[in-house]
Amino acid sequence: MIKNITFTLYAIAILVMAIATITEKTQGTPYVLSNIYGSWWFTALWALLAIGGIAYLFQRRIKRLSIILLHSSFLLILAGALLTHLTAWQGIVHLRKGEAVTYCHIEENGAQSPKKLPFTITLEDFNIRYHNGTETAADYESHLTIRTDTETEHGYTSMNNIYSTHGIRLYQSGYDDDMQGTTLSLNSDPWGIPVTYTGYGLLFLSMILTLIDPKGRFRQLVRKANIAAAFVLLLPIQAHALNTFPKEMATEFGHLCINYDGRICPIQTLALDFTRKLYGKSSYNGYTAEQVLCGFVCCRNEWSQEPLIRIKSAELRQRIGLPEYTSLTSLFRQQGYILGPFLQEYYQGNGDKFHEEVVKVDEKVMLIMQVSRGELLRIFPFDGKWYSPTDSLPTIIEADRKAYFRNALPMLAMYVTNHQTTNANEMLKKMAKYQSVYGAADMPSPTRLTAEHLYNSIPFAQVLFMVCLTFSFISLLRWQWAKRFSFLVLIAAFLSLTFCLALRWIVSGYIPMSNGYETMILMAWIIMLASLLVYRKFRIILTFGLLLSGFLLLVSHLGQMDPKITHLMPVLSSPLLSIHVSCVMMAYGLFSITFACGVYGIIVRKHTEEMHLLSQLFLFLAEFLLTAGIFLGAIWANVSWGRYWGWDPKEVWALITMLIYTIPMHSSSVPWIRKPIHYHIFMTSAFLAVLITYFGVNFFLGGLHSYANQ
Repeated sequence: MIKNITFTLYAIAILVMAIATITEKTQGTPYVLSNIYGSWWFTALWALLAIGGIAYLFQRRIKRLSIILLHSSFLLILAGALLTHLTAWQGIVHLRKGEAVTYCHIEENGAQSPKKLPFTITLEDFNIRYHNGTETAADYESHLTIRTDTETEHGYTSMNNIYSTHGIRLYQSGYDDDMQGTTLSLNSDPWGIPVTYTGYGLLFLSMILTLIDPKGRFRQLVRKANIAAAFVLLLPIQAHALNTFPKEMATEFGHLCINYDGRICPIQTLALDFTRKLYGKSSYNGYTAEQVLCGFVCCRNEWSQEPLIRIKSAELRQRIGLPEYTSLTSLFRQQGYILGPFLQEYYQGNGDKFHEEVVKVDEKVMLIMQVSRGELLRIFPFDGKWYSPTDSLPTIIEADRKAYFRNALPMLAMYVTNHQTTNANEMLKKMAKYQSVYGAADMPSPTRLTAEHLYNSIPFAQVLFMVCLTFSFISLLRWQWAKRFSFLVLIAAFLSLTFCLALRWIVSGYIPMSNGYETMILMAWIIMLASLLVYRKFRIILTFGLLLSGFLLLVSHLGQMDPKITHLMPVLSSPLLSIHVSCVMMAYGLFSITFACGVYGIIVRKHTEEMHLLSQLFLFLAEFLLTAGIFLGAIWANVSWGRYWGWDPKEVWALITMLIYTIPMHSSSVPWIRKPIHYHIFMTSAFLAVLITYFGVNFFLGGLHSYANQ
């Protein structure tokens, strides 16, 4: 009776949260926060669920310490959340430099009301710290003075750096355009934080105890599996009359640095993005990306006649009468720019799929114009900033230096078109020397530049997805050599992808997991690693590992996600975020293996026990990693935003996924799921929650976490 009531409440909680995320899309965030997440009945639902769980544990007379601690931790976390809900308050304070403020504003019943602070707060200074040589913000910093009747203290707050005083935590939230003011978030939660953090600590401890408990289910599964691991090296291999730089000279030009996309990097990176954006590939008719870029710099008229602008939309091609690959000149006819009328319709509010495709082609045209005029080529450093030949230059720059900025590229282009190779090479050397002298403080280290050149030179995702998918089918052949060679390919692919991730890490300066492209290749890497670790016991994992990782790499290669390397937003520059994303991505990767086991177990109906054992093994690891990732994310959110949980759709669906995958871990209480075929059906269906969490939320539900997959 107690078990049935508890599981019913459990299912209702999952269903309510799923419906709430859909309702939020149609009714808006304030509606669901007020009418669902903030309602008395939603709190009562969780309270009843907690009571039911406690009663069921007593009924079953659970005595194992790890299990008691694990479930107790969730009770503490819920208790901490209730205390926060009942006793904590959050506010906003806007400060102007030199002005003393004694009130903040809190939101009550949808309206802002003033609240007196136990101190006076004054903004002494606000500044933005930028990444070297760019205008990309690295951090926002507020310097404060806090005064009471008896004491004065000086404080400092920035992104991910809380300042606490008199039981109130201050968070950097925003700033005024004139840089003379700042906005801080305030949070007071003296009771909820200690209880919640105690719950988190107990949760992490109990999960570790559960995994190492000799009498626990996970250790029993490990003993059955008797897992062993193995590790060899393969590096994928990368790799042609129009008027442009010779290949060697274009390569040298690509080694110069540029302020591009908010960071200092090689021109080669811009060239690759430029060519891929226009043509969809990294080269054009035998010309390297650097040669394509240089062609538009020095010989725009000639290159404007080349069909390297790809028009993906068949409808657009039909309406303007052009092929899939067309030239810049083809878009300009006697009547003018042929996309002009469609663009006007778009800016007047017609935002359908056709007009969106028009805008994408227009962006390519504008990109060519910017490169041809030199607007994107910010290659001349001076006093901490990098300038293009067309930028408005500060008056402090002397006349001869201004002339150099204006004329260096046109002179280089002239030397190339007149085949004055010696002069051209000499000009390139002077430009490189100028950068090394006047931009030394801003330029990446030699190691970082070498890593970026190497990363740009090897199409990791393209090569590896073809290799992995091909050998996933070869591994199914009955010949022993096919399986052995496929295993060596998996090892080689794993090491190659490790090398790829290491290069991105060196280039970016942070663990590569900040966007959709990086999390995709990270999941592929995790699947490969997991497959290698259990291959000796579960040979079928070879096919799963190659197939799943190959599919993920294919999706990343197809351009569904942006592979560009950029600086992290200041709020994301936190070690907690890296650990949070790592745990979640590892969990998703392992859940995908349980999905593959389920599909195999349902369709093939062979190796039933082997598939059941393998799936359960990865289920425990994936569920604990996801749980750890969710609550580490909550700690990061509390450090960055002043709240643990905001009921963002991504947060909610991650919680739903965790709750769903908890069910098969309680197989002793769910008799139906003990049968392997039923277990596989459940695990295959459960993977839908992972897909919704990772893809569905980003593309359909939105929310604060959508940046992660852009």
